[in-house]
Amino acid sequence: MKRLILAAVLALACLPALAQDGAEPFVGRWALDLPGNAAGWLEVKQQDGWLDGSVLWGGGSVLPLDSVYLEDGTLRAARGNTVERKLPDGTVRSQYVSDLYAFTVKGDTITGTRVSPRSDGTGVASVKVTGKRIPPLPPAPDLAKLKFGEPVTLFNGKNLDRWKPLGLGKNGWRAENGVLVNDARQEEGKPKVHYANLRTEAEFEDFNLTLEVSVPKDGNSGIYLRGVYEVQVLDSYGKPLDTHNMGGIYSRVAPASAAEKPAGEWQTMDITLADRHVTVILNGVKILDNIPLAGCTGGALWADEFRPGPLYLQGDHTAVQYRNLILRPVIK
Repeated sequence: MKRLILAAVLALACLPALAQDGAEPFVGRWALDLPGNAAGWLEVKQQDGWLDGSVLWGGGSVLPLDSVYLEDGTLRAARGNTVERKLPDGTVRSQYVSDLYAFTVKGDTITGTRVSPRSDGTGVASVKVTGKRIPPLPPAPDLAKLKFGEPVTLFNGKNLDRWKPLGLGKNGWRAENGVLVNDARQEEGKPKVHYANLRTEAEFEDFNLTLEVSVPKDGNSGIYLRGVYEVQVLDSYGKPLDTHNMGGIYSRVAPASAAEKPAGEWQTMDITLADRHVTVILNGVKILDNIPLAGCTGGALWADEFRPGPLYLQGDHTAVQYRNLILRPVIK
C-alpha cells in the first residue's frame, strides 16, 4: 500500500512537467457532438504548469473537472459525482462514482470517450465523442452600430402557426387570449408526465428579441437563442445572485443584479445576441451587458455556435406563459 501511495504522489509531482510538454494542442474550448444529437462542451486551461478544465455533457450545468492530465499524448480527466441507489430493503445509499474521459487531438478536431459506471453496478458504459475547436471570441460588438431588419412577430396570439413541438414529451403548448401557454401539470401520486419544448420553424442568426413572460411559483423555463444559449426563466425572486437565476445564461453567467419580479407577474425581457455576446435587460434593468458567451448551454440543440437556429422555449419543466414575442434580425 505504501508503494502505491508513493507511486501516486510521484505521478502527481510530474503533472506540471507533463502539462508543459505537449498539452498546448488541447488547450482551448471545444464544441462536442454527443450521441443522440446532443450537444457538449469542453474547456482545457493551462496555468502555472497545471492543467484544469470544465465539461458540459448534454443537459445540466457546466461542471469543473476534478483532475486533468496528459499521458502519452492523451488528455485524461475525471469528474466525480454522488449517485443514490435504492437497495432491495427500500433504503437509499449514496455512492461516489467518477466519469473518466480520454481525448486525443489532431489539428482542430478532438476525439475521445467517456467511461461511466452503470447505475446498477454491472460494468461501465462507454460513449464516443468528436468535436471541433471553438475559435477565439471576437471583441464585444458596438451595439449602437448594429442595424436591424424588419421586426418579426413570432407568435400571432391565435394559434401555433410557425411553431412546432420539440422533444418526445406530451405537447402542453397552446394559444389562449393572445398568450402562449404551456400547461405542464402533474398529478400527485401518478407517474411524472414529460412535456415538450417549443421551437420556431424559422431559424435566425443574430437578433434582438423582446417578450413578456410570466412564471408561476417555483416555475422553471428557458429561452434558447438560436437553439444554443439558454437565457434562464425561473421563479428566483428574493434569491441570491446565481448563474441559474432569472435572466442569467444558464450555469454560465449570473445576472449583475436581481431585477426579477415575484412569481405570477408579467415580466419584460429585451435580449440582444451579436457576435457571440449577449445583452439582457430584465424589467428595464440591464443585468447582462454585452457579455461574451464561452459556449453552448445544457439542453442546446447542437454545439455549433455559428449555424442559424430557432428560438426555442423550454416547456419540459413546469407551466409558463409568454406573449408579445418580437424579433428583429441583425443585418450584417
